[in-house]
Amino acid sequence: MNSSEAARAQGKGRPTPTRKEREAARKRPLVPDDRKMAKQKEREAAREARVRQNQAMQTGDDRYLPVRDRGHQRRFIRDYVDARFNIGDYFIVILLVIFILGLVMPLHIQQFTIYVMWIFIAIWLLDFFILWRKLKKLVIEKFGSAEAGSGMYVFNRVMMIRRLRMPKPQVKRGEFPS
Repeated sequence: MNSSEAARAQGKGRPTPTRKEREAARKRPLVPDDRKMAKQKEREAAREARVRQNQAMQTGDDRYLPVRDRGHQRRFIRDYVDARFNIGDYFIVILLVIFILGLVMPLHIQQFTIYVMWIFIAIWLLDFFILWRKLKKLVIEKFGSAEAGSGMYVFNRVMMIRRLRMPKPQVKRGEFPS
């Protein structure tokens, strides 16, 4: 008796499953049996994820931060921007005050407030440009290259009032990262 005859004689001990049996074994319901319970569990998991993420936004815990805020470079950028005095910290407030003054002042002073507003915007953009040039050099020096989108990340962070920034600032003014 040769080897193929021996294998055939031994066999696998059961018949080959039919196509119908294989398809039935693979089928799973698209919707769970207890939809109400599954939805409740899903809601609870989403709520817990939101709580963790919100806590991370307060404490700076990198594990639960949104993807756009994760990583060593983003933390370095956040800490550097938060440690520095930025004109953008007061940008929204000053523009709002200038706008309101422009509404209540006489016409010849309204034109002056518009010029003041544009001058302030130019100073703010210059401040941002100087910050980004210096910060980009530091990031490249420390990490080898700057991540894509880090310029917009700095821009958004600099434009926001310090108290309202998310993730919350983890350093005091003057405590620059090393």
